[in-house]
Amino acid sequence: MELLRDLYYTNLSALRNTSKSLMKNWLFIFTGLFYTIATIFLYSIIPYFGILAGIVLLITTSAIISNYIYLLEGIITRDRITFQDFKEGFTVYLRKVWGLLFMFWVGRMAFDLLIKPILGQFIDPAGVEMIGLFLAFVVLNPIPEVLYQKHYNPWESITHSFEFVKDNWIEWFIPNGIFLGIIYLVTGQVLAGIINYYIPINILFSGGGIVLYLLGQVIFTFMMIYRGYLFNTLSTSNRRKRLFMRRF
Repeated sequence: MELLRDLYYTNLSALRNTSKSLMKNWLFIFTGLFYTIATIFLYSIIPYFGILAGIVLLITTSAIISNYIYLLEGIITRDRITFQDFKEGFTVYLRKVWGLLFMFWVGRMAFDLLIKPILGQFIDPAGVEMIGLFLAFVVLNPIPEVLYQKHYNPWESITHSFEFVKDNWIEWFIPNGIFLGIIYLVTGQVLAGIINYYIPINILFSGGGIVLYLLGQVIFTFMMIYRGYLFNTLSTSNRRKRLFMRRF
């Protein structure tokens, strides 16, 4: 009973805050279109960098993610973002995101070279791949919020994400599962990446085209702001404390 009450009031508060913030910062919705175009342009020119392509891709992708989470931080902490925030955002979290993506790459290499061959002797390789992706998605799901709400280095961000999921897996994944379900019903796709910052461009070529894409962006933006408020509440309190404070 306490769990249900906590879920209701915590998500009601997040819903109210998100609705107000999105109405006040509605231009944030269109950053996804910018990131989509920037990513397409990046992949079109990356072959020209030759052996430096990997480094250029890592730095540029990190800058885009840095920009996105910095704008999210402005919404969650100040309920306000400006064009100046947009300009500054490409470098604020650049090194932290860069380090985190590098660690993801190392972890992926270790999984492919060590864990996958061993488990592949007992389980179908495709099954091992799915298990690995699922575990990464679950354990690292709050990484975007950890990056801009906690002052940790990349490794500490990963460990904090694990601890957060362990302590709040019901409160975190129920609303997130609902949002992913809505996105799938609207766009026909499930966003399963650890760090996402836009709806995939190929939705433009499905039924509904640009309308479906923009609707997907609205829902995705709402979800990311909602996650920010929800994470802030869950990471700074526990269920007993929240229930106690609501009595006053």
